[in-house]
Amino acid sequence: MRSISRSFSSPPILSPTKIRRLQRTFHNVKLMVMCGMITILVLRGTIGAGKFGTPAQDLREIREHLPRRHKEAASRVLAEAHESRKKAPGDREEREEEEERSAGSSPYSLGPKISDWNEQRSQWLLKNRAGGAAATSKILLVTGSQPNPCDNPVGDHYLLKSLKNKIDYCRIHGIEIFYNMAHLDSEMAGYWAKLPLLRNLLLSHPDVEWLWWMDSDAMFTDMSFAIPLDKYANHNMILHGWDELVYAKKNWIGLNTGSFLLRNCQWSLDLLDAWAPMGPKGKIREDAGKILTRELVGRPEFEADDQSALVYLLATQRSKWGDGVFLESSYYLHGYWAILVDKYEEMIAKNHPGLGDDRWPLVTHFVGCKPCGSYGDYPVEQCLREMERAFNFGDNQILGGYGFQHRRLESARVKRTRNDTARPLDDLPSISRVSSS
Repeated sequence: MRSISRSFSSPPILSPTKIRRLQRTFHNVKLMVMCGMITILVLRGTIGAGKFGTPAQDLREIREHLPRRHKEAASRVLAEAHESRKKAPGDREEREEEEERSAGSSPYSLGPKISDWNEQRSQWLLKNRAGGAAATSKILLVTGSQPNPCDNPVGDHYLLKSLKNKIDYCRIHGIEIFYNMAHLDSEMAGYWAKLPLLRNLLLSHPDVEWLWWMDSDAMFTDMSFAIPLDKYANHNMILHGWDELVYAKKNWIGLNTGSFLLRNCQWSLDLLDAWAPMGPKGKIREDAGKILTRELVGRPEFEADDQSALVYLLATQRSKWGDGVFLESSYYLHGYWAILVDKYEEMIAKNHPGLGDDRWPLVTHFVGCKPCGSYGDYPVEQCLREMERAFNFGDNQILGGYGFQHRRLESARVKRTRNDTARPLDDLPSISRVSSS
């Protein structure tokens, strides 16, 4: 898949193992230099909070603050480089994986080409579901985290909180959840890891109609709001974004891939096949990053990421993919935390769960925070403090159904909100134990 650099391939005295080690060192040095250049650009540029994740009425402010994501790009590259440096140079499993990749000569693919998935799935449903009923509304929420412990020990605690938050939402709405901690394809590490996972789940769960991918750093903050699936009867992929930014402007942050829904159908398999080729780590990903930086507005120069690649795919092949994609901005399928967490008290005073938009956001996504890693765009203390507020904001809607709530959004301590009674069912909330208090 990846050719060895000429500077290291000519001396015949070097063994293949030494060559791979030298190549890895050279790759890390390039990453460090690139990160330094990006950091300089960031410090000289405009550092604003941005309005990523706001509804359609805030589109004008987004245009004015697009440079915000430059810092995130630098953080992503630093995190990837740091992760690669943590691996032992002589790691046996890593050497074996590299040898397997080197032995292959065909272009990368997620798996064997499938062209009749709709027919295969329909036949399976007829055989395995009572009366041949179609799985028209079943959702599987997919999330996960790295297989190793967090660099920052407290990060594991917040991964647990984020999982608890997702379990609560899924229980209320009858959604199954799949939590992944394995790298199914070492070629697709980092932010590309979701693609082989999603393909595998589509094929392994024909009974599921929708996969809902959600990053580990995103939390549900409206426990009552349900995805309006009827709205998307003619679409196969739902993302938070804007048609104008993606198709007209080709802006690299015109959509967000931290929380999206993907229908189980042939179209989705084809999309994953078209999306994946920029993802294999190494030279392929680096060269693809240069193309994305050249073609997309506002994107700094760094290796290809899944979000930029999807924007590029949709913008350059709209006739093929555009009709299947719904870019949603009427509610927060993805909500940028920096413009939400300080408004929770105001939301509680003025509004109620079930709105899903800026009045009471469905999802608060901590883009740029890396509580599990060593690098991030924001101070770790700020991220952890605001993640605690978001978790407790959502958790209050759960605890309220049992007569409790957090004393403050910053506190894990709780207090009673109603007294015990001999007739507990008289005061039981009517909506799946969700409370607005």
